[in-house]
Amino acid sequence: MKSHIESSLREAQSALDNLLSNPAGLASIEAAAALLIRTFEAKGRVFSCGNGGSMCDAMHFAEELTGRYRRDRAALAATAISDAGHLTCVGNDHGYEQVFSRYLEAHGRPGDCLLALSTSGTSKNIVRAAQAARAAGMEVIILSGKANTPLEPLSTVYVNTPGGKFADRVQELHIKVLHILIEMIERHFFPENYADDVAA
Repeated sequence: MKSHIESSLREAQSALDNLLSNPAGLASIEAAAALLIRTFEAKGRVFSCGNGGSMCDAMHFAEELTGRYRRDRAALAATAISDAGHLTCVGNDHGYEQVFSRYLEAHGRPGDCLLALSTSGTSKNIVRAAQAARAAGMEVIILSGKANTPLEPLSTVYVNTPGGKFADRVQELHIKVLHILIEMIERHFFPENYADDVAA
């Protein structure tokens, strides 16, 4: 059992090391942070979505913006598309492929931003969400684990974090990216929260 634990941790470490040594990947994270900062500066809203574990990450991202990340500060306008009533209504009446796009058709406005997670880059309801966001005049950030996917041309910023042959490593990298994005947003708007950080 110990060997499997060590192997799993080494695999996770390798995925993180690969991202750290990928200049294009790091630049895309920086671009995503800059886009989110511009969105909040312009009083826009950020919507997030994903499926399964990626839905949980999308919810986590939004609640740490409306709530708190490390220290108290003002709330930021972020919403995860996760309302059970909406999801089951649209899924039943229109099909699961429209559960996110229908929400954006109702709520998305120019100046808003969609942050969507799809480890495969091919999730049909995420593709529809990106299309709806574009039609509404929104910017689109995609977090994926593969290159050259249907979502890439629909994105303003495409963050690709390959994690190996299974989606769990990609999801582990995604949560790290999401935490970095939140920190970069906080450092911009609430620098006082990082005044005692020697790396600031």
